Amino acid sequence: MSLLDELKKHTTVVADTGDINSIERFKPQDTTTNPSLIAAAAEMPAYAPIVDGALEAARADLGAGATKEAIVSHAIDRLSVSFGQKILQIVPGRVSTEVDARLSYDTEGTLARARKLIGMYEAAGIPRERILIKIASTWEGIRAAEVLETEGIHCNLTLLFGLHQAIACAEAKVTLISPFVGRILDYFLKKTGKASYAPAEDPGVVSVTRIYEYFKHFGYKTEVMGASFRNIGEIIELAGCDLLTISPKLLAELEGKEGELVRKLDPEAAKQAKVERIDMTEARFRAMHAEDDMASFKLDEGIAGFTKSLEQLEQALHARL
Repeated sequence: MSLLDELKKHTTVVADTGDINSIERFKPQDTTTNPSLIAAAAEMPAYAPIVDGALEAARADLGAGATKEAIVSHAIDRLSVSFGQKILQIVPGRVSTEVDARLSYDTEGTLARARKLIGMYEAAGIPRERILIKIASTWEGIRAAEVLETEGIHCNLTLLFGLHQAIACAEAKVTLISPFVGRILDYFLKKTGKASYAPAEDPGVVSVTRIYEYFKHFGYKTEVMGASFRNIGEIIELAGCDLLTISPKLLAELEGKEGELVRKLDPEAAKQAKVERIDMTEARFRAMHAEDDMASFKLDEGIAGFTKSLEQLEQALHARL
């Protein structure tokens, strides 16, 4: 069997892409998108009708007096939902749709945008059970997710780099978290000057393993979905994680290799592990975040990166309009 088929025995495989053709090829259970992926897909000629349809729908929704800026802003939500609808025609599970990264420190703004997105999906006949709203793992974002979960709006907390972020999400009873394996590796490669790490010693792998063990040891229901992989060695080391979201390039690499894959993460083993509970108050969260240079830097960098992708998409839609 291919390593991809072997992986699917232990872990729910999610496609990390907005490219519908790739999703059709690899047949994942779920799919995640983000502003970078949506922007990249929107530039592909094959998806021009979706982009134009989102712009026309936004113009119709807002009426003749709307400014171009207002139309473009609304069109991005329309575009995200349109891609989500197309994806949900292919995958049997869920799609993750991201809230504007510029709202990452705005709890009320995040709540409003999440409710808007869910309303648009439901107006299109998509039940909220099939949607995960992606929110950055800031304290403010986690608080928004806590409220949304009580409303039956399920959340995927992204740009997660530290145990403190993970614990706060679990205690807020969010549906799913996305710790970023590859971006953690990037940070430590640059900091140490190393060319590589052995897969089992990869700092991103170690981080996700620790989060998984903490959640399973204490019986949290929040799912762990490793994300942002740089190589298949990282993926193989995290076999058994609840979910893994993988780019089309690495999915193809896994599909092209045959062999047996051993489960590395196991809930029963985690229950037996020695794990110390951390009481995650806001003060503790902020203190741990300030002490974690990697998590602080990568969260800020990630929000800035998603913001830049959104701004580029806005410029492209403005020109197209």
